[in-house]
Amino acid sequence: MTVTDPTDRNRRWAATMAGHGSSVVRRAHADSTARIDLPRPLDREEREAIEETLLAPGATRSRGAGNRSVAEEPDPSRTCFERDRDRILHSAAFRRLAGKTQVFVFPHDHQRTRMTHALEVAQVAVSVARSLRLNVALTEAIALAHDCGHGPGGHASEEALDPFVAEGYDHAVWGADVVLPPLNLCLETLDGVRNHSWSRPAPTTPEGEVVSWADRIAYVCHDFEDAVSAGLVQPSDLPAVVRLRCGESRRLQLAAFIGGMVEATRQTGTIGMVEELAEALAAFRRFNYDHIYMRPESIQQAERVVRLLRALTVFYGDSPFRLPPSRRRNVDPGSAEALREAVTYVGGMTDDYACGQAIRLLDYPEADLPVGIEISPSGR
Repeated sequence: MTVTDPTDRNRRWAATMAGHGSSVVRRAHADSTARIDLPRPLDREEREAIEETLLAPGATRSRGAGNRSVAEEPDPSRTCFERDRDRILHSAAFRRLAGKTQVFVFPHDHQRTRMTHALEVAQVAVSVARSLRLNVALTEAIALAHDCGHGPGGHASEEALDPFVAEGYDHAVWGADVVLPPLNLCLETLDGVRNHSWSRPAPTTPEGEVVSWADRIAYVCHDFEDAVSAGLVQPSDLPAVVRLRCGESRRLQLAAFIGGMVEATRQTGTIGMVEELAEALAAFRRFNYDHIYMRPESIQQAERVVRLLRALTVFYGDSPFRLPPSRRRNVDPGSAEALREAVTYVGGMTDDYACGQAIRLLDYPEADLPVGIEISPSGR
């Protein structure tokens, strides 16, 4: 058999092209027995009415087409926030998160990317939102989109790109105001993205506040787990307050923090966390800051990212004609407008693409590029 000859597996797969069944209905599986008794599907308006009985007072309601910058007709079956979530999932900005740094540049398959971080934030946030009877679709949309403004190389990209735009480069604001507007998302979704960082004003919805907490819970737990896999720290290194109140595994830690949020909100009506677990979360984050984020190798890596991204931004700002056609504007080389276009383009790059462009266009020394970190054998 040659490589081009069909195998039995290929023939079986090809035989399913049209599905199975009669002209009345096609089935995916020839032996399907699944049946449901459905008089008719629920439409969007009926589901919005059900929200009135399911959601807690103060939770954000889905009404019509949503509050958008550009008015749209409502979707017949999806709520406005479900529509937002779907647009985010299918967007190029979200796809590129798979190639962007969470903590470790050029992550191995065991280490988180910016996309897997967003997915884990969504899992934590949705767990809390369901328990509190909040709008799950809005919560998930904010969580999935919250880091779409991040550049390559992690948080170092903010320092790298900050000098080139008048308002500075804050990934939360940049994501909501520059990256995501073409999707015409609901203003509540954009507000949650814009204000998910704790240094920003509070989001205007309880769902947005849940995502703010979920972001910190998720990254504290999974960044530590990645560092353990890389052999940088050990679970026994955690502060006693963390080990005693939350345990040493990600599963136990997430359960504790999620439970702490649900209990605090049940008791007070305020989106927050019970004091003893909030103290443990703060101690956990401080440990990560000292032993992972600010270790000398991490600082050196950040410096490499800053130099690389600034060199690329200056190049495109001085030569805006080198930008892809979709980003080219009639701007003067070296002008503030040209630099803004350069920042928008460079900020959207994945780690690999940014490094490749630097080598190809700038003859950037490979020895000066950011480097990945190997996983220790014990962490595999």
